[in-house]
Amino acid sequence: MTTTTATPEAPVTEQAPPAKKATKPSKPLGRVSFVGAGPGDARLLTVRAAELLAQADVVITELPEQASLVTTEAEVVDGGRDDKGEPLTHAQRGRLVVRHAKTGAHVVRLISGDPFTYATGPEEAAACAKAGIEFEIVPGISSVQAVPAYAGVPLTNRQHREFRVVSVGDANVVWAELGGDDTLVLLSAVARIGEAAEGLIAAGRSPKTPVAMTRVGTTTEQSTVVSTLADIAADAAVAGMSAPAITVVGEVVQMREALSWFETKPLYGWRILVPRTKEQSAGLAARLRGYGAVSEEVPTISVEPPRNPQQMDKAVRGLVEGRYEWVAFTSVNAVKAVREKFEEYGLDARAFSGLKIAAVGEKTAEAVGTWGIKPDLVPSGEQSARGLVEDWPPYDETLDPINRVFLPRADIATETLVAGLIELGWEVDDVTAYRTVRAAPPPAPTRDAIKSGKFDAVLFTSSSTVRNLVGIAGKPHPSTVIACIGPATAKTAEEHGLRVDVQAETPSVEVLADALAAFGAERRVAMIEAGEPVTRPSQRTKTSRRKS
Repeated sequence: MTTTTATPEAPVTEQAPPAKKATKPSKPLGRVSFVGAGPGDARLLTVRAAELLAQADVVITELPEQASLVTTEAEVVDGGRDDKGEPLTHAQRGRLVVRHAKTGAHVVRLISGDPFTYATGPEEAAACAKAGIEFEIVPGISSVQAVPAYAGVPLTNRQHREFRVVSVGDANVVWAELGGDDTLVLLSAVARIGEAAEGLIAAGRSPKTPVAMTRVGTTTEQSTVVSTLADIAADAAVAGMSAPAITVVGEVVQMREALSWFETKPLYGWRILVPRTKEQSAGLAARLRGYGAVSEEVPTISVEPPRNPQQMDKAVRGLVEGRYEWVAFTSVNAVKAVREKFEEYGLDARAFSGLKIAAVGEKTAEAVGTWGIKPDLVPSGEQSARGLVEDWPPYDETLDPINRVFLPRADIATETLVAGLIELGWEVDDVTAYRTVRAAPPPAPTRDAIKSGKFDAVLFTSSSTVRNLVGIAGKPHPSTVIACIGPATAKTAEEHGLRVDVQAETPSVEVLADALAAFGAERRVAMIEAGEPVTRPSQRTKTSRRKS
């Protein structure tokens, strides 16, 4: 028997393929949100539009004023004009959007009105689709509907159910096809309004057909001319109407007399100076905007810590140790200063246990209330230092175990409260909790506007704002309406040679805004009853200096 032994085969070695050169991974494409920016008023942005603006990496605008809608660190790119100031074409805008999206950024493209209504949105979105870039469309309020609505002109009513939109501009419009009585909305028609009126009359419309032309609609610069087809060209020229404007032709225009709501606001178009600290101006600005005004904030005061903090340190220790019977707050800033000192020491509202709290007014009381504390004393009458003294109880040895009051306040506060409390038998620790420092002068154009009467009103919210504004910018012009938050501020204004036109019944910025609006409404009614055109104070400048 033969046995055969298998010999092992030599191992086979595979040759590795040549190494490929590493390729750099491609950067993912970004995405584009075409967002309707509305007709002009930033408050007409949709909720979705606001969300996307907050998330954007790049915002491409169409108009310069749209940059103010961006409140984040997003890059803002001008998508309306090139470096030479020439308008970008549809194709150029599309390439601009695609280029930024290819960097991987989330691009928000702001388009006036609605992106797909008389806008370049379709062409730009098509460019994104061709480049394989994801996009979304966020509808906006179109000026076609919004501007007539702000002018008080409905496009339809029960008698007139249809309207037609005609984009005039450079188009070849066949006016003969636009006869009848349907409402017409003419876009970009200012330069050709004479031709349009003649064409519509030739098409069979009555020369007496009502016409309303509204420029820069939904903004506080909005103005409307109401005329007829026969006279609109001449009336628009006299009024100085210019683009952008929306023109409505039809019987619906007659309803404007009853429905005009925006241009008849009591402070419509007023330019109002608010000399305050920046952080205190937001609420007042919103209130004034609701009345149709535009506010311009000029910081005149900067709130700073006291130069020597030891006085406050000692007072807070004394408060904790039970040295005081009362704590009197005379401003929101005083509440803030004490609160910051409490946080520095690790204290909270429990440090006020056993103490009585006084607040000079409702706003100060609200600030105290953020501690969860309701003040024991708020003036029942005048909300001021004088009013606080009038309601303050005299010191009683039997009822009051301690006769000392802690008074944290500004370094330049008046002595009214201290003197009044001493007269009532109390000892007062008058402590500088914060300093009010005069701010730097405003820019030269603002100073010129103040002195030349280009502001319609100035709202003074404290005596220091009066002194500081006059010090850094000069006296307001005699034509400017002067509004003061209370009697002390009014007295300071009069001492500086200003006539006070408006005074708030209670020291609140909201009440002050309401009082100015009431003044504006009365002024408007008086002009109408006198048969005069309604004008703003800055349009009726006087030559003599107003005096108290």
